[in-house]
Amino acid sequence: MKSFSTTSFPTDHSDVLNKALMAVRKNPQALFTNFQWFLYQAKNTVYFTAFSKDSFDKEKLCDTVAQMAALAPQLTHGFIGALPGQPFPKNVLEAITSIEEVDNFDGYPDKWLDDGQDLYVDKELPLFRVRVIIRRGGADDLGRASMIMVRSSHAIMEGSDSALLTRSQHSSHGTMSNAGKKVSWRKKLYFAAAATLTLPIHMVSAHLLSPKQVEMGFSTLVFDRQRLRRVANRLGVRQRSLMFGLVLFALNNGGEGWSTEKIRGIYTMLDTERHDYDDDFFRVRSLEAVFQVSQDLEEFITKVDATIDDVEAKDITKMQFLLNTMLKAHRMISRFLPFLYSDRFFRYNGNYDMVLTMVPPHRTYGDLTKGLIEPIYCGSYHPGSNLCTFVPARKNITLNFSMRRQFLPQVDAIEGLLDQLDVEAD
Repeated sequence: MKSFSTTSFPTDHSDVLNKALMAVRKNPQALFTNFQWFLYQAKNTVYFTAFSKDSFDKEKLCDTVAQMAALAPQLTHGFIGALPGQPFPKNVLEAITSIEEVDNFDGYPDKWLDDGQDLYVDKELPLFRVRVIIRRGGADDLGRASMIMVRSSHAIMEGSDSALLTRSQHSSHGTMSNAGKKVSWRKKLYFAAAATLTLPIHMVSAHLLSPKQVEMGFSTLVFDRQRLRRVANRLGVRQRSLMFGLVLFALNNGGEGWSTEKIRGIYTMLDTERHDYDDDFFRVRSLEAVFQVSQDLEEFITKVDATIDDVEAKDITKMQFLLNTMLKAHRMISRFLPFLYSDRFFRYNGNYDMVLTMVPPHRTYGDLTKGLIEPIYCGSYHPGSNLCTFVPARKNITLNFSMRRQFLPQVDAIEGLLDQLDVEAD
């Protein structure tokens, strides 16, 4: 996995602040990039949750959230009355935080994971919420006194932000595109032409092929990192390929899930080689992959590893740059023909079977995450899409699923598949 940091490229911050204060009076999302605009309109959400040795009262929780917003000033953007970069007043902190008591932690975190659509109801509140549950009677036998969950619009937070905040580090984005590294005019012309041809097809497909209703569900798994490393080494593949392969093999269920021939997927990665054509906010880059199906588990995982080799040996910027071009066009069209951009449009997943996201390692350091206990769970929700987010920590890694409900029963098969590979390793 490539390294990541808070580093951004030079910009005039005073100029940005002046523009921000003028723009958000008319449109709270005026400062959003095209990618941010799309995720906001699609009502995408992300979450972070973990158990804690510490308990919370309202004052402590509000102080924690104020500290988090100081480290991630993007949390102050995107709502009516926003003052980008400024501290939240007490009444706002109280409105976006909540605490409740529970008898035990049985079934958590799955028990309280949801689509987070309440974030988009009150337009005058920030686009995130922080909830805490506290165990009656104090900590349990595992030392868990509480559990905290941060739920945010995906438009203002991504996996690298979560990793940085877990380390109590600043996660301000600044300008993430690199004006000093130009994409050639030939490439830009290619992306423009491709988007012109693809956009009408995408628009028609979104309105005709998107399901009217989609029932979504959530699930999580935890695996020991040393165990995954051992199995991956025996197979001679990346740990990432092993995890991708286990998830895809289990959910495909011998071809009953998606196909007996191939699985169309998107996976994400961080790339420190930024260009002037990159999004100004997001660090993440999307790559398209077609995984050939095999009924033999080891063979399938080996094929997944080979597919990743092939994809990353090519131009890894192509899909993201084409996506950026299309989103720019959609945003422009939406200003004149807003009726084309209904919930059904944003529910369209491009006929991809699965989205796989490996976020940077989450390791707790500093005051912000003092008392948090592994495992750490992070995930995302997009209406209609099957998603799995992989979150490595010091000792374990969590798999966090948001997907159509018909696939949820197959999540339980993943552990059995790993057992099968681990037994063979012994």
